[in-house]
Amino acid sequence: MPYQIRRPLSIAEQGELAGYSPLLAHLLFHRGIVSGIDAKAFISPDYELSSHDPFLLKGAEKSAERIISAIEKDERIAIYADYDADGIPGAVIWDDFFKRIGFTNYSIYIPHRHDEGFGLNKEAVEQLAGEGVKLLITVDCGIADILPVNRANELGMIVIITDHHEPPPELPPAFAIVDHKQVDCSYPDKNICGAAVGFKLIQAVIKKAKEQGVGSKEQGSAALRWLRNFKEGHEKWFLDLVGMATLSDMVPLTGENRALAYYGLAVMRKSPRKGIMRLLHKLKIAQRHITEDDIAFMITPRINAASRMGVPMDAFKLLAADNDTDANICADHLDKINNERKGVVASLVKEVKKKVHERHGASIPSVIVLGNPEWRPSLLGLAANSCAEEFDRPVFLWGRDGDNVIKGSCRSEGKSHVVELMRAMPIGTLSQFGGHKHSGGFAVAEDAVHYLEQRLNEAADKIRNSNIEIRNKSEKLNSKSETTELIDYESDFIDAELSLNEITWSLYNDVAKLAPFGIGNPKPVFLLKELFIVQVRQFGKGSEHVELVFNKPNGGKIPAISFFGAENEWAKTVKAGSKIDLIASLEKSMFKGTPELRLRVIDVVNK
Repeated sequence: MPYQIRRPLSIAEQGELAGYSPLLAHLLFHRGIVSGIDAKAFISPDYELSSHDPFLLKGAEKSAERIISAIEKDERIAIYADYDADGIPGAVIWDDFFKRIGFTNYSIYIPHRHDEGFGLNKEAVEQLAGEGVKLLITVDCGIADILPVNRANELGMIVIITDHHEPPPELPPAFAIVDHKQVDCSYPDKNICGAAVGFKLIQAVIKKAKEQGVGSKEQGSAALRWLRNFKEGHEKWFLDLVGMATLSDMVPLTGENRALAYYGLAVMRKSPRKGIMRLLHKLKIAQRHITEDDIAFMITPRINAASRMGVPMDAFKLLAADNDTDANICADHLDKINNERKGVVASLVKEVKKKVHERHGASIPSVIVLGNPEWRPSLLGLAANSCAEEFDRPVFLWGRDGDNVIKGSCRSEGKSHVVELMRAMPIGTLSQFGGHKHSGGFAVAEDAVHYLEQRLNEAADKIRNSNIEIRNKSEKLNSKSETTELIDYESDFIDAELSLNEITWSLYNDVAKLAPFGIGNPKPVFLLKELFIVQVRQFGKGSEHVELVFNKPNGGKIPAISFFGAENEWAKTVKAGSKIDLIASLEKSMFKGTPELRLRVIDVVNK
């Protein structure tokens, strides 16, 4: 795979970032942070300055007033949340909020991924109406669910939709819709996740209740009195769950999201939540040292495993557990079903990749589309993600759900926008679709699935040609004036070349100032040339992981780890004494409680 090394900074550019080490200044600049003021704000996010007024969200004030009214009248409220690691933490935030104000007349509903599918469904709406629900609040879903909202209206329920997915042309007839991606919504940050939207609405509820309660804090129901006396800033204890959802849901870690992830990790390191504490203990993760990688690779898969294996409420119970017994049972159970899920998904990924090679050989299309009626839709997102990474292009996979409907998941390779791809197809190709840039879901009619690959690749060509046209116009305009460098930090760039002697704790601490890392703020990538391997070790239950060890010229050893790297072509040829160029990122391992500085392998070039 070809890589480019980012250009060095000019003297003037270095001057704008004076006070930072040359490497940190270089990394900041190539993330679009070109001034000292912006660098300070990025390295040390200010929560208050980075957060926006919740009332800027269209529908938030109207929704807050209606929720306060329901609390005052003790009306039955249902929180209907998506079944993933964004929606479930979002549901727990509402559960925590209601408990803190002493409101008990509510229920939590998380749909069965395989049998009910994504979003609101008519049967669930009817069930909740039968239970006496008067106010239905969605979390991380609902923006496209016209028919279920119509049914809720017929049954006399008020529906408030909170979502962050792209709105379709026609919106559901809900009482209010709180989704910052609505065209006429003035909320400044369009990238916050579904749990964060719910969190902002809770902030609006607290603020509105305090406004309404001036001079009357001792009047109204007990829950309303507690709400009006809600301690200033106390909702920040919900940030552990907001941060978890933000880091789990593949949203860009820029703007408000950076602050939510940064402070979310800070709160999680002190969080008293029994379920989180027990799960971290089981996974041998020191809570005070938890990182974004721990969440993405250890916590998120276990939250998502619950719905993928048909028990979504088990993940909710873990995060909401308020005693050690429940926390232990839930943590053990989620770990067990995650191991089961890994086995099923590994077989599925192997099958999908084999089919891609058999079907396309070396001529793999711009968009990969594969399906099998026997595949379970709830597991296809993981397989699509693995294939998108391996084949470096968007992947759409479909199967058949419990209602005999063809449904699927899609994942981007990091550059394509999967929702734009689905939108660019002829109307009617998909019966339903949604998501955001890097991941999405869709449903397709039986007769349309046979030409889905053709339509998606035609859509990709259409978008590509449109982008070329826009780029050509832009280049013509720029040629008439002084041009500036286009910063594309999601491409295959190497941030800098380093020597083994430069891999020190001081260097790591500099790089760590840019954390948390994720989409929009990837880990810095480094090139280390002409390295001699002194040891190669495969480890793990199935020897699926690879460790390379190098001697530092000035003394000591430095390991480089590649998890699940044994299948890589380079892993089949490297041995002690091999000479390689290594492309890697830096990381601190706290395995067994001892800090170890190491490299994480991204690619190996044999010499």
